[in-house]
Amino acid sequence: MSPATRSGTIEVIAGVMFSGKSEELIRRIRRALIARLRVQVFKSHLDDRYGGVAVVSSHTGVQLEATPVDSSAEIYKAVRDNTELLAIDEAQFLDDGIIEVSTRLAERGVRVVLAGIDTDFRGLPFGKMGELMAIAEEVTKLRAICVVCGDLACRTQRLINGRPARFDSPLIMIGGCESYEARCRRCHRVPRHDDDQTRML
Repeated sequence: MSPATRSGTIEVIAGVMFSGKSEELIRRIRRALIARLRVQVFKSHLDDRYGGVAVVSSHTGVQLEATPVDSSAEIYKAVRDNTELLAIDEAQFLDDGIIEVSTRLAERGVRVVLAGIDTDFRGLPFGKMGELMAIAEEVTKLRAICVVCGDLACRTQRLINGRPARFDSPLIMIGGCESYEARCRRCHRVPRHDDDQTRML
């Protein structure tokens, strides 16, 4: 079935760090490849962890080749006419145009699958992930395990020198387990004042 005659969709895989988002994205890509679908994979150039900017990589070491991009417009220009599945990792880093790009591609019959962190280290919506989830036909929200109490984690805790990052810290700071932890709502802390009082979100 050609993209012109196929019904396109938007799927979003969202959640905190260490919840398995990239692993789930890779699983869907591999299933599409087994089905002999024409697949393209993109990721934000900001994420150079693990295998570098040219791969989608999970925290467990599973990897798949990807094209690094700077903007959603770059993705749109690079999509081939016969692409059937378009996968995008680290979607939270992309600009506002990712909403229109995803919508246009789905209208062209492309299955668009995006993975990204839904809330930033402060516990607030990250980038356009909230809007992507709102317009998607399918949303998979994953949770990790809180490293403090062992409950299900719904927040990403940023650490600087082993201590919770302040609320006014830069929004984007690339890092892995040395800089971030998965935590539940109760154990998530975001200091707001010099006296290190903390706020739980």
